[in-house]
Amino acid sequence: MLKAVLFDMDGVIVDSEPLHHKAYHNMFDDVNINVSNTLYESFTGQTTLTICKRLCEEFNIDKTPEMLVALKRKHFKYLFDNDNDFQLIDGVLQLIQDYHNNGLTLILASSASMPNINRIFERFDLNQYFKAKLSGADLKASKPHPEIFIKAAEASGFNKKHCMVIEDSTNGIKAANAAGIFCVGFDSLHSKNQDYSSADKVISDFNEIAYHEIQQLFQPA
Repeated sequence: MLKAVLFDMDGVIVDSEPLHHKAYHNMFDDVNINVSNTLYESFTGQTTLTICKRLCEEFNIDKTPEMLVALKRKHFKYLFDNDNDFQLIDGVLQLIQDYHNNGLTLILASSASMPNINRIFERFDLNQYFKAKLSGADLKASKPHPEIFIKAAEASGFNKKHCMVIEDSTNGIKAANAAGIFCVGFDSLHSKNQDYSSADKVISDFNEIAYHEIQQLFQPA
């Protein structure tokens, strides 16, 4: 029986990728590097620090990864605070409320920093629905390492066989697989060039995993 749902945030709850894209590229301009689309897409689902470490190695940048993180976050905060069109992804609030009203425990497991998570949760009043929020930025390993989902399952209080992950990125799906947790891949217009082949179920609309639909997959045979 399904008892807990572990949500990714970027690309599942909000489409913050356009803001991240602009913030990252502003930072790239700050340090005079040219990042290809292929390299940029490989960052999806990873923490900002992990990404900045990769950039420093790839481009031999004469700044620390932590300095790049600070630059990127400064740009993101400005963009977030000044974008009045930024909204939740269609249907996700109804899904969150559906799960919450049916007694499921909800945990956020995002690679975003906790300040960014809190900005989004406060802006859209989401704290009331979630038991816990985990930031990959606070952990030793980044997706595709399973650490964040292992800890999220522990935070739910349920065995991982009663948990489900909702992810939109290749790295996130790999992390859920490595954690041994059932994973739904959300293939939407917001996610580009991600591999969903290892997800247990792939959807393009949240109605496909409404409470009474998804619970059937967790019934004992």
